[in-house]
Amino acid sequence: MIELRKPYLLFVGDISKRLHAKTAFGIRDWSRDSCIGQFRFSNAAVDLGLPDLGPEDAAAQGAGSLVIGVAPIGGQIPAAWHEGLIAAARAGLDIVSGMHMLLADIPGLGEMARASGTRLIDVRVPPRHIPVATGRKRTGRRLLTVGTDCALGKKYTALALTEALRRAGANADFRATGQTGIIIAGSGIPMDAVVSDFIAGAAEALSPDASEAHWDVIEGQGAIYHPAFAGVTLGLIHGSQPDVLVLCHEPGRDHFHSFPDFPLRSLREVADSCLDAARVTNASARLGAVSLNTSSLDDAACAEALERASAELGVPAFDPLRTSMDGAVASILGRHDARAVVMPAVHPISFGGSH
Repeated sequence: MIELRKPYLLFVGDISKRLHAKTAFGIRDWSRDSCIGQFRFSNAAVDLGLPDLGPEDAAAQGAGSLVIGVAPIGGQIPAAWHEGLIAAARAGLDIVSGMHMLLADIPGLGEMARASGTRLIDVRVPPRHIPVATGRKRTGRRLLTVGTDCALGKKYTALALTEALRRAGANADFRATGQTGIIIAGSGIPMDAVVSDFIAGAAEALSPDASEAHWDVIEGQGAIYHPAFAGVTLGLIHGSQPDVLVLCHEPGRDHFHSFPDFPLRSLREVADSCLDAARVTNASARLGAVSLNTSSLDDAACAEALERASAELGVPAFDPLRTSMDGAVASILGRHDARAVVMPAVHPISFGGSH
């Protein structure tokens, strides 16, 4: 278990693209009471809607950790950020990072942390001695979120479904596979940092044998047709042995994020490929629902997109931040009240505004 000092000062730095700040938005939306403010280099950076605070002011107000809230492709920490991170350590804040680059590799940061008695915490470092997958069928029930692309709602969907399953009386736990989910949950395995031969084994370890009534809701990673990140998706699908897949998509997105030369595949094609992969280790795997990120759509367009996705895949469709999930939960649990087409009234719910 990772024990982090709260509350958090969320570091945005000079990042201006919302998708690159998905870690910060995720922590804000799912651990809002743990966030004391945001640390931005200028007003041109992404605004989380939190108070702007420098490290010294945040420490004076009781902050325990500065959390790097951005996740640019490649996971490197630019030199332009170093001074701000060193200032946070000087102010007495632990530094928490989900980047591939280790905090200790920043010149001067380790020395400052030791001098001030603060910690450098890299959550994207996988545990040692991960076993090779066995493919052995495990007890318990598992749900895995998969997507047509990266950064479109797999984590939010898994978190929301965990809460919805609990409200429906199911025994359910969220299993984090990425840096943001690990910070929110306090535990997990950063799948994209695991050596490729051991990804499926890590997924097996993440969701071990459980009681037959227990659900592990596993956060998905990557996308099965992604030109760069398909490997982590396939290993995670095989090792998770999902009983149910929930497909995530953002209507209107027609190519992979940051890969404009690679168009997205259809919902049906992605669902079928993910099911084929899942049935390698669980022959009874099925599609339970489709989750849409409709944050860019008005109510009428949201309702239309949900109806179209539900009709295409024959399962309930929902937006985890905007609509009822009752039909999806019924489908996941295999209850008779699930319908192929579910068009709940569009309404906002209490947490967040960014998938």
